[in-house]
Amino acid sequence: MQITIYTDGSARGNPGPGGYGAVMFSGVYRKELSAGYRLTTNNRMELLAVIVALEKLKFLNSDVKIFTDSKYVCESVEKKWVYSWALKGFQGKKNSDLWIRFLKVSKEHKVKFSWVKGHAGNKENERCDELATKAADGNKLLIDSFYEKENRLKSNKLL
Repeated sequence: MQITIYTDGSARGNPGPGGYGAVMFSGVYRKELSAGYRLTTNNRMELLAVIVALEKLKFLNSDVKIFTDSKYVCESVEKKWVYSWALKGFQGKKNSDLWIRFLKVSKEHKVKFSWVKGHAGNKENERCDELATKAADGNKLLIDSFYEKENRLKSNKLL
């Protein structure tokens, strides 16, 4: 089964309130996903958009083409950096919780990434941006507990 996914992440401040948006297509089917978080980063939301979309897939071993404007996500996977980070236990790397989650779900499919320029008129990328920013600006923001806990620990070490 061929599936196309567009993703985007947003943070109002970095860190700050953030959100992700994803648009998924397969044949005549279309699904939009989004959620907002009270304190997170843009890179976390970019990566979470990809993860959540992959986790929503109903059939294993799907051919998945992901379009993202995040060079962080795209290059980390396509240049295979994330696999060497995993071998080293993600030592010194940010977002290890999300990368571990990505590696688990991506193994279930044949995933390819393509980078698209953000804010350049790509209809689906623009829609994902709209979903992500609206989610970041929402009233019912979720808690990115890993991020908040990790940064609370860092703050306490500075005191």
